[in-house]
Amino acid sequence: MKSDFLNITAQNIDKEHICCAFSEKKCKEGYELKKEWLKEQLAKGYVFYRLNERAKVFVEYGPAEEAWSPIVAPGYILINCFWVSGRYAGNGYGKQLLKHVIDEAKAKGYKGIVIIAGFKKIPFFPDPKWLIRQGFKESDKLNLGYLLMEYVIEESREKPQFAASLKEEPKGLPSGLVAFYSNRCPFSEYYVNIELTRIAKEHDLPLQIIRINSKEMAQNVPTPATLFSLFKDGVFLTSDMSVCLDGKFEKIVFNSK
Repeated sequence: MKSDFLNITAQNIDKEHICCAFSEKKCKEGYELKKEWLKEQLAKGYVFYRLNERAKVFVEYGPAEEAWSPIVAPGYILINCFWVSGRYAGNGYGKQLLKHVIDEAKAKGYKGIVIIAGFKKIPFFPDPKWLIRQGFKESDKLNLGYLLMEYVIEESREKPQFAASLKEEPKGLPSGLVAFYSNRCPFSEYYVNIELTRIAKEHDLPLQIIRINSKEMAQNVPTPATLFSLFKDGVFLTSDMSVCLDGKFEKIVFNSK
């Protein structure tokens, strides 16, 4: 099945949609902030490649050295976000998107491709079992529940890995809730600053929100999930943004161990 895909560029980004949150009116500010973030990243070799329809079928990737993630993978491409949703799932779009990334990595002389996944299904992260079937293998892992998966193009002595800081207990986080987020995700601005703020106040829990606003900051945060991560009393809880909703908040925050 051959499909029509589109590259989002500096020339067309203002008139083209960027998939997720395009129909969420309450996330309009976050959607525009994501576009502004994309404009800056496109100038640094970043790619947003999507199905040329009003659909959530896309992949985002760029040089790992420029990644807003705490990983060490020089000479690799990092897939930042990879999503095929709704009625489009199960139709081969994921394989087409991945082939596009692999073909570009080979053409430009990259050593390989890396992507962050979870031991088990985690919202906003790809399924590691599917990645293994596509030729990826585990390169590094964290006790937090995350894997760094690698697709090898050129064998290298140094395997891609998570930053050393992620393998230590986070230091200096205050008691109560601490939320890290970035405008890499159009949903985060609303759900963190409005919904999470509201629900934390209702439960009389102190909350500190830390917006990740640079590559350097993103590469040094105590979480591999720079779209959104929530800590409680210095302990990582979740990267599932649905924790910002009432039912999930109570289940995750108060049942955490």
